[in-house]
Parts: sequence; C-alpha cells; structure tokens
Amino acid sequence: MNIVIMGPPGVGKGTQAEAIMAERHVAYIATGTILRGAVQEGNELGLQVAALMAAGELVPDHLMMEIIKERLLRPDARDGWLLDGFPRTAPQADGLLALLDGIGQRIDRVLVLDAPDDEIVRRLGGRLTCRACGHVTNLQRVGGPPTACSTCGKDALYTRDDDSEETIRRRLEVFRERTWPAAERLGERSALVRIDGRGTPAEVKQRIAGVL
Repeated sequence: MNIVIMGPPGVGKGTQAEAIMAERHVAYIATGTILRGAVQEGNELGLQVAALMAAGELVPDHLMMEIIKERLLRPDARDGWLLDGFPRTAPQADGLLALLDGIGQRIDRVLVLDAPDDEIVRRLGGRLTCRACGHVTNLQRVGGPPTACSTCGKDALYTRDDDSEETIRRRLEVFRERTWPAAERLGERSALVRIDGRGTPAEVKQRIAGVL
C-alpha cells in the first residue's frame, strides 16, 4: 500500500508514521531524511542538494521530484511506501502525481491528521528542547517542568521561538492556506481520509487502522 500522510505541525504525524511502518512494513520516505541521505551518498543529485543547502537555499521542486523518484524506485519500496513531508503545495502535488504516472505507481490513501488549533497550541506550547542534545520533553507527559534533560542530564532546557503561541498559529494558517490544497489535489485521484488527531496515540492509531 502506498500512503501519503499529511497534517499541521504538532498533530502527531511522526508517531503515527512509525506505527504504520511497523505494522505494514512499508518504506518510510521523509523528505528531510532522503535529502540528508542523498548528500551523504555523494551522488550527482546529492552534490546538487549539498551545494544548495550550503548556500542556504531551498531545494527546487524539480530536483526534489528527482530525489523522490529515485527513492521510490529502490527495492525496499516495491511492497509499499509512506511519504511524509511532501507535497506541501498544490504545484508539488501535481508534480508528484505526474511522477507517479511516469513510473506506473499510484497513491492508495491520503491520510490527513488534524486537530483543533487550540489543541495543537496546547501541545506545542508544552514542549521544552534541550540545547545540549536536542531532546524534546513534553510537559503534559512528565507532569510538570523538569529541572534537567531526561536524556543527557544537563540543565539546558528552553522553549523554542517557533513553539510560541503566535508562531504556532501562523504555522497552522500556512498549513491550511498552502498544504491543505495539496491534499485536496491528491484527493482528486486517490482516497483522501481526514483523521481526528485528538486523543491518545493509541486511539489515533486505531482510527487510522480502520481506514487502511
């Protein structure tokens, strides 16, 4: 089964992606991961990506499509894949559909996780990040502000600027203005299912299982 998972920041895509991979044994294709992989491999595409990243520029859509295509054609993706983090815009969605047509593949499900804005603000606003090791602590799970990082033990916890309420709400606006139209475009060709992202990870996992 070929799946695209989408949703606003803080809705729990990463947790659910891990669960889907474990149960369905599909290849996980996350744009950040494949970009880093291409750079590490040092192939022609990777060299182009490395140069762009070094210059602080975004990877253009046409190059991103080539990287995704190469990843989709690898042996481990033959029995299915889960695409996370792409597409983010309607033009990218059109490009992805054209790419899949060209290699004889299709999307079986488009999963869009969502939750009320106030819920997402509550989740993301309750996070502390460790400056030393990067570990993220969810205050709602630990029951209160910790004095040190549970991973490295250092007193280096802070609230990231992009976890402020104003920034979170702007990111949610961007998702609905730019990325939701991309989901709708994919939904014209594949089964699009909106998943309620509220509740425990196990409850959300059960909802997803019911549509796959």
